[in-house]
Amino acid sequence: MPAEAGQPTPLILVVGVSGSGKTTVAGLLADRLGWPHRDADEFHSPADRAKMAAGHPLTDADRAPWLAAIGAWMDQEAAAHRPAVVTCSALKRSYRDRLLHGRPGVRLLYLHGTRELIRARLEARHGHFFPAALLDSQFADLQEPQPDEHPVVVEIDQPPRAVVAAALSLLGLADPAAPSAPSAPSAPSAPSEEAPVSEQTPRSAGPTGEQWELRRGGQRAVVVELGGALRHYEADGVPLLDGFAADEPVTSGRGQLLVPWPNRVGGGRYRFDGADLQLPLSEPERHNAIHGLLRWVPWRLLARSDEGVRVGTTLHPQPGYPFLLEVSAEYRLTDDGLEVLVSAVNAGTARAPYGVGQHPYLTVGTDLVDTALLTVPAGHRLTTDDEGLPTGEEPVEGTQYDFRTARPIGGMALDTAFTGLERDGAGRAVVRLAHPSGQRGTDLWLGEGTGYVQVYTGDTLGQPERRRRGVAVEAMSCPADAFRTGTGLTVLEPGAGHVLRWGLRPWVTVGGAAIR
Repeated sequence: MPAEAGQPTPLILVVGVSGSGKTTVAGLLADRLGWPHRDADEFHSPADRAKMAAGHPLTDADRAPWLAAIGAWMDQEAAAHRPAVVTCSALKRSYRDRLLHGRPGVRLLYLHGTRELIRARLEARHGHFFPAALLDSQFADLQEPQPDEHPVVVEIDQPPRAVVAAALSLLGLADPAAPSAPSAPSAPSAPSEEAPVSEQTPRSAGPTGEQWELRRGGQRAVVVELGGALRHYEADGVPLLDGFAADEPVTSGRGQLLVPWPNRVGGGRYRFDGADLQLPLSEPERHNAIHGLLRWVPWRLLARSDEGVRVGTTLHPQPGYPFLLEVSAEYRLTDDGLEVLVSAVNAGTARAPYGVGQHPYLTVGTDLVDTALLTVPAGHRLTTDDEGLPTGEEPVEGTQYDFRTARPIGGMALDTAFTGLERDGAGRAVVRLAHPSGQRGTDLWLGEGTGYVQVYTGDTLGQPERRRRGVAVEAMSCPADAFRTGTGLTVLEPGAGHVLRWGLRPWVTVGGAAIR
């Protein structure tokens, strides 16, 4: 694949200590992209190989001609306009600077793992000239890539194909039309007063654990360890979410991922493949199980870059849901806004019922949502009973629930699921919340895997001061009670996956047209 005219030739430099999987990952990357690749070991002199095999670490002087040879190969590929992948341990900042300087097309991919994991891998490796005994010297030399190097960092405690999928996505090289389910196991305003993450509560010390910050241009987002939730999103200093602070707990589902079902399961009871199952009643006042099983568990970091983060967790078999799922969520800032991809794969041996949603609250800066303008491009809404469970479906035309044309929310209390979504040429349905002036707002788009959207004005929140301060707009694959009714339910066969895509796009009007 040749580089585009006028653009630097893209080159991926895969770095990390010996044993982190650079050769395997680089080979898989090259295969996926159809690019040539070389391994750093090929550039070592026979003398260097013999020295390492004897248990002696290389010095900076030993490594200088090796780095020069790698750089020369990169220049050769760039001159021929051939995108390529190359590995190099590049443990020290000075080594990386030497390889990156004057090569604007190079992206840094850092494979990160614990010393214990990498030692175990080296000890299991036979016939390689680099012995496990030299690992301590590698970590002694290691200077991890810093933010100003703009690395994509991928954790290696996952299958190589998952490492590659995360790397491709965060490098912006994944095919946007391809499914991304995880592999089976094997107006000018004042700047935000919220401090950068580095100045907030120490990592893992707050109620929602680690805080992963994303930045691109004037956009900033924060994802948290607890439940992989989206805590904050702003553009040009303007908060677009009614979220929560780093030192606050999550309340009212704010930004939370709803897996393996969104909304409610009546009585927590359902029947699947001949078995009667009972979920814990997490909404006891209504005798329902609500919003899945992963909101209150830690999600681990899988990969990160300046502009994106991928987190994941395992949903183990448990009472009421005896199925095994691997779940991940990726958040990525683009020129167009924030994109979210929630993926799940059935890692067990039995079929599994599945649904997914996410629960952000949008704001346009008004004290209450009453004056905000809402657009919901849906032809039908679901009627519900006193327990919030669907009883039927009816057209919105001629009713107060018709928001197909923008209008103020007014005093209307919404906790309503909509379907029959009207989609654009890209397959997206766009829910819009606009400032009363109509001059700015946020679009929440619903992409692949979204069949329903729940709109909630927060009238029944447990915190009265938060009621009607934001509008929850929840992308959902299925409606409430899908485990019992089967409506919109996904049944995952062993090894099968599901993808939910949605995103946020802030806009302002210039000359009557909405632009970013």
